Amino acid sequence: MMESSVAVCPVPDEQQPINQFQELQDSWFFGWVKLDLKSYIMKLAWVWGWSWLVAGPLAAASFTPKKYFVHFMLCGGAGAGVFLALTLLRLYLGWSYVRDRLLRERIFYEESGWYDGQTWTKPLSVLTRDRLIVSYQVQPILQRIKRTFGILVLFVFGGSLIWNLF
Repeated sequence: MMESSVAVCPVPDEQQPINQFQELQDSWFFGWVKLDLKSYIMKLAWVWGWSWLVAGPLAAASFTPKKYFVHFMLCGGAGAGVFLALTLLRLYLGWSYVRDRLLRERIFYEESGWYDGQTWTKPLSVLTRDRLIVSYQVQPILQRIKRTFGILVLFVFGGSLIWNLF
């Protein structure tokens, strides 16, 4: 049944929302959010750790680690947190784009270039399928990213409180 509704779809395969969703699920980077919690946290910790290669020397230039160790750690951690925030933002934007395309009743697509854009109205069966995918698969992913952003903000506030103590 799904094949027959997709067969009459004039949208090129790579622009169909269901295929874009599948590409994100299968992608190395965007698939991080679908991992179990431990693996997801390890990937984010990996990004944060490698970000210290840039943030650490910048923090050391401002705060000598031997003299101002706490300030050095907080500044370096915050700098590495910027890279982590940008990573989370990229994940969120990718998944929210696909969510929006899945939710839309009409899909804009290009047949061969920017000059020949068309719109296609999804049949009810395709629209229902796409909205179910959003409800049960995409929304939990976006919620996980939002919670991660929230935790990152808590770390920033906690770091600023510690900064004021020293």
